[in-house]
Amino acid sequence: MEDLITYGLTVFMGFFAIMNPIANTPIFLGLVEGEDKESKKKIAKTASITAFIIVVAFIFAGKYIFELFGLTIPAFKIAGGILIFYVGFEMLMSQKSKVHSNDNQEDKSNLAISPLAIPILAGPGTIVTAMNFVTDATYIHIAIVVSIFALMILLTYLAFSLSDLIVKKVGENLIAIIGKLMGLILAIIGTGMVTEGIKLTFN
Repeated sequence: MEDLITYGLTVFMGFFAIMNPIANTPIFLGLVEGEDKESKKKIAKTASITAFIIVVAFIFAGKYIFELFGLTIPAFKIAGGILIFYVGFEMLMSQKSKVHSNDNQEDKSNLAISPLAIPILAGPGTIVTAMNFVTDATYIHIAIVVSIFALMILLTYLAFSLSDLIVKKVGENLIAIIGKLMGLILAIIGTGMVTEGIKLTFN
C-alpha cells in the first residue's frame, strides 16, 4: 500500500511540474484576452477535455506505438528524460519553453485546441511523462496515472476558470517563483529518467 501511495505522489508531482496550472494561468489569460467570462470558461473546458483525451490515448496505446515504430523502453527513457530536463532548464532560466509555446496566431474558435490543449497542456513533455509512468506498469498503476492526470486536468480547468482572481491574489512574482521550483523538479525528474535508461541499456 505504501508503495502505491509513493508512486501516486511521484506521478502527481511529475504531472504538476510539467503542467503547472498556476504558472500556465497567465498564459491562458494572455491567450483569451478580450473574451467574456462565459467564453473563457468554455475555452478552458474544451481545452481540458481535449488534453485529457489525447494523453489518455497515449497512455493506453503507448505500447502499440512502441511496437509499430520499433522503439525501446531504454531509448524512450533517455530521450524523454532529455526532453523533460530541457523544459525544466528553460523554466529555471526564466525562458518561455519552446516545447510549450506556439508563436502562430490562431483564430479564437480554435484557441481551445491549439495552442491551449496542444501543446500547452498535452504537449510532448506531458505525453512523455505519462508514458514513462506506465511503461511496464500494472493495471493498478495505470489506473493511478489516469486518475491523477484527471485530477490535474480538473485543477487546470479550475485555475483557468478562476484565472483573473488567481493572478490578482497570488501575484505575478510568486507565480514566477513557483515556475522556477517546478523547473527544478522537472530537471531532476528528467535526470532520473536518463539514469534509468542508461542502467537498462547496460544491464
